[in-house]
Amino acid sequence: MQFAPFSISRLPRICYGRGRLGEVPALAATYGSTALLVTGKQSFCATPRWHSFTQSLEDEGMRWQHFTVSGEPSPILIDQAVSQFRVEAVNVVIAIGGGSVLDAAKAIAGLLPHGNSVMDHLEGVGRNIPYHGPSIPFIAVPTTAGTGSEATKNSVLSMPGRDGFKKSFRDECLIPEYAVIDPDLLASCPRELLAADGMDAFTQLLESYVSIKANPFVDTLAWSGMLAVKEGLFSAWEGKEPAASQGRSAMAYASLLSGITLAQVGLGSVHGLASPLGAYFPIPHGVVCGTLVSAATEVNIKAMQEREPDNKALVKYAQVGRLLTGQTEMDDANARRSLIALLSQWSEQLELPRLHCYGVTQEDFPLIIGNSRGSSMQTNPIVLTDAEINTVLVQRI
Repeated sequence: MQFAPFSISRLPRICYGRGRLGEVPALAATYGSTALLVTGKQSFCATPRWHSFTQSLEDEGMRWQHFTVSGEPSPILIDQAVSQFRVEAVNVVIAIGGGSVLDAAKAIAGLLPHGNSVMDHLEGVGRNIPYHGPSIPFIAVPTTAGTGSEATKNSVLSMPGRDGFKKSFRDECLIPEYAVIDPDLLASCPRELLAADGMDAFTQLLESYVSIKANPFVDTLAWSGMLAVKEGLFSAWEGKEPAASQGRSAMAYASLLSGITLAQVGLGSVHGLASPLGAYFPIPHGVVCGTLVSAATEVNIKAMQEREPDNKALVKYAQVGRLLTGQTEMDDANARRSLIALLSQWSEQLELPRLHCYGVTQEDFPLIIGNSRGSSMQTNPIVLTDAEINTVLVQRI
């Protein structure tokens, strides 16, 4: 095997395993006496774990403040939180929640020492002022299995509407000090969230695996993550114990790896489209990924077969087809066809809505396509034409 040069950016310290939530108060106490807890409005606070967790913080001699995030975070929300808690001498930010909660907390931790607006640093729409840190120490505890935000430097923020955007505040200073992955926290996830988030994690793994920046280190992690999705997604979604518990553990692991891989080598056309779709329409990110991944994979493969038949991603797509189907002797052409068919089957079986369910029409396609060529599209294995991107949307309208 030939090894071209590659680089790996900084990762958080990772604590994975059932029950690891209980270790967070002691970890937090090493940074000081005041914690800011960032959660969703109900997902964690409505469970018995909330009282136990806050009591454990107090037992460690810590005082705590609490901030809740509902829906995808906006720059306005971040600036409000920074203004509110800047006077509290916060020593550590602890986020317990889904990707939106983790993204919000990541930005808040990054700006609390400075007090300025996140719009100073938001890529593409901000004031283009370089961010140099430091960030307040940040501990990320995901309660869903999809975004992998616990392992990335990205805080994705949104302003919904026709003039809106979905952009990142990103810097290595924002990477969490600790990513604490406790699969038990997934037990309260609704089935539809497990489905959408699971397909988000898988899409991130697949797009990282075929990225133009892919390398052997990332390939190994992406492969392990896709195997975990194969073994765990439907067990977790179906909810029948004890298989469901094992499935949640597999999906928590897969989501973590998807965050690591995307942070290293980028993503592809699905996530390129997810940015404008999520900005202009009320469509959850995981639903975008789950509903588009089969069509986007098919269009990528067809484009490479026509214009770049020697593209190494064609071989990789075939490898994934054999992995997911278990048909190890299948030739490449049939393996790619089987991959496309299986991903389409997954989307239907998991009951992921089509784009029209969120108000998307074909008249919106030029706007979506025109705003799809951000950083994710830049690492797609082939440069797609507008007509090819349109084909992806048409298939899932």
